[in-house]
Amino acid sequence: QVHLVESGGGLVQAGGSLRLSCAASGISFSRYAMGWFRQAPGKEREFVAGITRSSRSTYYADSVKGRFTISRDNAKNTVYLQMNSLKPEDTAVYYCAASVYNARVDGRDYNYWGQGTQVTVSS
Repeated sequence: QVHLVESGGGLVQAGGSLRLSCAASGISFSRYAMGWFRQAPGKEREFVAGITRSSRSTYYADSVKGRFTISRDNAKNTVYLQMNSLKPEDTAVYYCAASVYNARVDGRDYNYWGQGTQVTVSS
């Protein structure tokens, strides 16, 4: 049974930082590209960041480029999202997801999803 479990969300002031983690089990983690998505109230889910299986490539939504960094540790079956210079518009539920395809930004290309972790940025 596949589980993706996010952690690290919370309430932070604008300009602050958070580090999200996503621990995977039940899959051969190194065979999956990983991504982070978010969904704000009343809005559609959107791609945030992705990383290929070997960490060779990372890719970001324009809205977070230069502020967020995705990384992974295949030995720990964990993917991370370091979020700096947070803005109120970053407030959302953040989800990690696993894909058998590399370098995808469409959520429909992801096979497994976590339950999400809330990030709230106050102004």
